[in-house]
Amino acid sequence: MLISYNWLRELTGTILSPLELRERLTMVGLAIDAVEEKESDAVLDVEIPSNRPDCLSHVGIAREVAVVVSGKLRPPSGKPARSEGRSTDLTSVEIRDPDLCPRYAARLVRGVRISPSPAWLAKRLEEIGQRPINNVADITNYVLHELGQPLHAFDLAKLGGQRIVVRRATAGEKLKTLDGVERTLGANMLVIADAERPVALAGIMGGEDSEISIQTTEVLIESAYFNPDSVRQTARKLGMDTEASRRFERGADCENVLRAQNRCVELICEIAGGVATEDAIDVYPSPLPARSISFRPCRVDSLTSLRVAETEMKRILTGLGIAHTEESSAVWKCVPPSWRIDIEREEDLVEEIARHFGYDKIGSELPPSNQSGEHQPKELKIRKLRRTLQALGLDEAINFSFIELAPDNQLELIPEFHAQDPEHAFVTLKNPIIEHQGRMRPTLIPGLLNSLRHNLNHGIRSVRLFETGRIFAESDSGELPKEREALALIATGGALEANRAQAPRETDFYDLKGSLEAAVAAMNRASLRFTKAHVKHLREGQSARILLADGTPLGSLGTLGERISDAYKLRQLVYVAELDLSRLLDVEELPVQYKPLPRYPSVVRDLTILVDRQITLGELLHTIEGRQVDDCRGAQLVGTYEGANIPEDRRAITLRIEYRSDERTLLNEEIEDRHRGLIDSLLRQYSAQLH
Repeated sequence: MLISYNWLRELTGTILSPLELRERLTMVGLAIDAVEEKESDAVLDVEIPSNRPDCLSHVGIAREVAVVVSGKLRPPSGKPARSEGRSTDLTSVEIRDPDLCPRYAARLVRGVRISPSPAWLAKRLEEIGQRPINNVADITNYVLHELGQPLHAFDLAKLGGQRIVVRRATAGEKLKTLDGVERTLGANMLVIADAERPVALAGIMGGEDSEISIQTTEVLIESAYFNPDSVRQTARKLGMDTEASRRFERGADCENVLRAQNRCVELICEIAGGVATEDAIDVYPSPLPARSISFRPCRVDSLTSLRVAETEMKRILTGLGIAHTEESSAVWKCVPPSWRIDIEREEDLVEEIARHFGYDKIGSELPPSNQSGEHQPKELKIRKLRRTLQALGLDEAINFSFIELAPDNQLELIPEFHAQDPEHAFVTLKNPIIEHQGRMRPTLIPGLLNSLRHNLNHGIRSVRLFETGRIFAESDSGELPKEREALALIATGGALEANRAQAPRETDFYDLKGSLEAAVAAMNRASLRFTKAHVKHLREGQSARILLADGTPLGSLGTLGERISDAYKLRQLVYVAELDLSRLLDVEELPVQYKPLPRYPSVVRDLTILVDRQITLGELLHTIEGRQVDDCRGAQLVGTYEGANIPEDRRAITLRIEYRSDERTLLNEEIEDRHRGLIDSLLRQYSAQLH
């Protein structure tokens, strides 16, 4: 928001320079992005926090300046307006939807002369980026920037029945706004109407049919309070962003309605002539109750470590308009002003005192404790997992918990979420913080795909990433969403090695599988199992289901499918894996056992068999382990062969089997007998042939 330095000086009498104000206001939470010098003024570009609508005006900023310099605010004042007659004799106001418009005030000024604004008014508006229009319209804009209350002036003669009706629009109703655009309204949009048709979008923009013109002599000044949610939703649906909507969306001051209207009427009578009605029609069926907060001064020290004298606390609270009385020596009763909608509890009062006393005076120290801290067991396991993956060359990614809606139905979720009804598996946000990202992520894969695309767009072809984080699904009970910790990995490009500028080969499925197995081993969990599977977002024949040792499904691993690759514009093979980390962490940790080095030699036998192409190495190794052959210490893959002299539906797999006894050296006859028995069982079970 643009603030005039001269205007602030009129309201506060400050002697601080614009640059000094920039530093002081920034230190109390009102960051000033820039100071632009004008001919005889300076304009401060103030960044207003979203919870401080009271600062969207010169008076609001001046109030902060007055507290900063230990001065007093000089409220704006003008000449009393000439008045005659009562507003109710000339017009009427009806609020049909008080839930969207709790308060509406109307007051008339008759006999006005529409003309260009005086030079001082036009210059002041131009300095803060407002284009002068005419004296009446400029006065409403001036008061908006002065007091923060949006106002609107109607030509009374153009209002059907010379009355105001505040109501919801009917579906399909049309209104041509002041910007010349005809807009189609929805049923939940609030409009200001006359006896016949809508004449303004409530809290956003007036209508063209009732605007002030050179022929206008009778003006109806509107000042109201509109529901912030209603204004925000209407403005977004219609793609509108105005000075008025910005203030109503954040929450205007309901008690400022008449004060701003009186100021506007005084200026109109002074500048444009005319006679005002003696009173305003103020429809306010349910006045907002006053708020009261119990405040303990000792809480300032306990929460912030700041030692603030009670006299200084009172000065700060009084300067900010917060009334206070001492109920006892230890408790004050504080009443926040109507314009401070952000003050709701004791901690908010502590914050007000702390920011004006000085955030820079808050010391840094650890909270006192009579116990030593410790890591939770799962935290240590996740740390081992992360360190292992980093040592294997994967970079850790951290993404937002919000994603776009599009990828949801294209990705298969972890088993814990995949079993749910697809219609109720996702958590959709009613009011997303980031536009177009309206869903809590049910999977980590979209975030990693975005990170991968970002790297590829910057010319980085070889990328290996992993992420641990929470994923979300709708709860079966309809309460808070379900949450699970998940682990996801993604890799593409070359398989880079240490101290080598060029990758000797391309990354493949087994690189990702090996990284995952190494991470699980570092957590001291039993080895994972992998089986063939059809996974929605992975290529057919290049995907696997990840299982725990007991066969419980954990996640998936494989080559990213072409449909999703095309959607993200990925032109090279991408390998992805995701598993349920919460379930993995719940698995019992393996006991750490130490064994002496073997005293007797081991003997290895290589075995090559022809098996169906659908048989996986994991199945063979699992079968060999399950046979529990005496003195068999395990099996490893030597290699596979497919091609000449091998049927198309088969492949040759060579395994190396190790035999060793802990009691003596095995005889060759014993080894051959056991090895032969193992071979026969494999040949029978898989209809295989020796090769």
